Amino acid sequence: MEGKIVYFEKPGKDNTEATLQLAAERAKARGIKKIILASTRGDTARLAAGLWADSGIKMVVVPHQYGFMAGQRFPAELVAELAGQGHTVHFGTMLFHTENLYGMDTPRIMANLLRTFCQGMKVCVELIFMAVDGGCVDTGEEVVVVAGTGRGADTAVVAVAAPSTKLPELHITEIICKPLQTKQGPPPPLPPPEKKP
Repeated sequence: MEGKIVYFEKPGKDNTEATLQLAAERAKARGIKKIILASTRGDTARLAAGLWADSGIKMVVVPHQYGFMAGQRFPAELVAELAGQGHTVHFGTMLFHTENLYGMDTPRIMANLLRTFCQGMKVCVELIFMAVDGGCVDTGEEVVVVAGTGRGADTAVVAVAAPSTKLPELHITEIICKPLQTKQGPPPPLPPPEKKP
């Protein structure tokens, strides 16, 4: 079997429309009807809803969780608009942003490892966990996942979904597109271990 992967020279929002088109094409070719999509301010979700209006694709849009930043940047009116079109907007816990929850660095280590592919790959995996944990996607369901670097979209994959409690069941079967470079540079280093008294 041979497949096509598109590599963008640079990451970022300039790749958004191409990423959305590639994601829809792969979903159609594979008979996939659900796409999980990262959208912080709603711009990517709005564009995708327009591009995919007659495709039969249903979106699970995942913005930032409440409390991640001051205020929620995803517009409340867009939540209702997308729901009226048959899509779902899910505000779930961003599992790789635990701020050293219970002294565990594992989520940050996982995030940094996934960033070796690109920032969007880290987000894709996080979105799958969030969508399944929130009941928006079934365990074992094949989905397309779209994310990006900063704003917009530049990464898309096909995956078999799993909840965060069953990491070994998550499987990325295809990379549709990703950037060759990252403009964000290396991730921040892990903090030194705490000294016990």
